[in-house]
Amino acid sequence: MQLLRANAEYVVRSVGAPIEISHVLVRDPAKERVPELERERLTTDPEVLLGDASVDVFVEVMGGVSPAKSYVERAIDSKRSVVTANKMLLAMHGPELVERAIARRVDLAFEGSVGGGIPVIRVLREALASDSVMRLSGIVNGTCNFVLTRMRADGLSFDEAVREAQAKGYAEADPSLDVDGHDAAHKLVVLAMLAFGARVEPHDVPTEGIRGIEPIDHRFAERFGFVIKHLAFGSDRDTSVELRVHPTLVRRDTALANVNGVLNAISLEGRALGPTLLSGRGAGDMPTAVSVVADVLDVARARRSGVSGLATRTIQVRHRPVSSLDEVFGRYYLRFQVHDRPGVLARLAGALGDAGVSIEQMVQEGGAGSSGVPVYIVLLTHEAREGDVRRAMEAISRSEVAASAPKLIRIQD
Repeated sequence: MQLLRANAEYVVRSVGAPIEISHVLVRDPAKERVPELERERLTTDPEVLLGDASVDVFVEVMGGVSPAKSYVERAIDSKRSVVTANKMLLAMHGPELVERAIARRVDLAFEGSVGGGIPVIRVLREALASDSVMRLSGIVNGTCNFVLTRMRADGLSFDEAVREAQAKGYAEADPSLDVDGHDAAHKLVVLAMLAFGARVEPHDVPTEGIRGIEPIDHRFAERFGFVIKHLAFGSDRDTSVELRVHPTLVRRDTALANVNGVLNAISLEGRALGPTLLSGRGAGDMPTAVSVVADVLDVARARRSGVSGLATRTIQVRHRPVSSLDEVFGRYYLRFQVHDRPGVLARLAGALGDAGVSIEQMVQEGGAGSSGVPVYIVLLTHEAREGDVRRAMEAISRSEVAASAPKLIRIQD
């Protein structure tokens, strides 16, 4: 509403007609809202919107799957275009909603669903339409990025950083969807739909959050020249797609390593274009509003020009299997807490060697060699198959030298 009012003259020139908000569906009409929103437009009855034949475009920003999915389906079935910022709905039902929109020859636009104000959806749908995307990676959850930034910069614990994020409005009262990685996984599924034409289920994406990251990991990462970021990865493997979400060690001098706070950044690599990086505010009311209003203008122009649905018809999606993490090759940071006894280092190296994993660097923190007090040992591996690394870690965790479960963090080269 604020953007539409502020840019009213531009909207008329761009679309050829004003954009008018007819109704706003809310749960609580008594809640305080922006002054630009007239109270008479508020309603708690979805039929007021869905049953009004004069409405051209429906905007869904309520979040969640139910009842949002049924409202979006009814809007599409009535041959009205839909603009949504609902990444959960798109991750779980995006392909079927796209097919529904194509069948009714209307648009389903969703720029605001990933990256807030970063135009990554538009880049994938339009700017890279002549190229094929080979890989993508990035920071797509501002809450995780803020928490990791505060832990690294000021030595906060995970719980302290989450409480600060909640106090600043960057995290929900229950931050699980963000800090456990599921929000990033939903966004990755949406990106994979456009980048790789992949129809996948969110539960098929290997997903790891940041709860297991401790201050000691930030200290060791700094020592080795890395920064810990929570990243989403996607790659086209021809017969499958590699999709994963997890904490990652990123070299300190790279662009992603220097994207801090609640900012997002997404790297795309086209076969012809090569790498490109999009960065900016990935969350918040106004960045998301910029994307949502841009979609509204696009679908309004298409409707007035008689080409509704043209942009949505370019989305072609098919079922594609997700590669197993066991088959991923990479380098790894491995943190072990072990009893400080003679022969411990030999046991660790032996278990890794038996699995075919070679060690690049090894550092021990604490201990005098035979005190028996648990100490930390951190290893960086050479490139190895993840299944082999995990096999070695399981063998070590079952041995008498292990004082706690080991920690694995992948390294981005």
